[in-house]
Amino acid sequence: MPSGYALAVRFTLRDAAAAHQFDDLVAQTAVGIRAEPGTLVYAVHEPVDEPLVRVFYELYADHAAFQIHEEQAHTKHFLAAREQFLANVEVTFMNELGELSKRPGAEG
Repeated sequence: MPSGYALAVRFTLRDAAAAHQFDDLVAQTAVGIRAEPGTLVYAVHEPVDEPLVRVFYELYADHAAFQIHEEQAHTKHFLAAREQFLANVEVTFMNELGELSKRPGAEG
């Protein structure tokens, strides 16, 4: 059974003022997202030496939990409001491979 649906999202922000406003938006939105039952991890990072970049790592119990996340009012608000601050967005969707130790050829 598939599980562990994840996203890595790289946001490049327009400038320092946009980065500050984006961070405020994220802080407001994250409260609701982290309370969603199917959201396992919702982490936001600023890469070293890249002050205009934010990298999100999101892990959901499964694809259905991600779909529920996408339908929430706080998520829809974030998706609409973020656009004014962004220069670029790169999204990588990922499925869990399962227990790698049980895969053929998976010796340490």
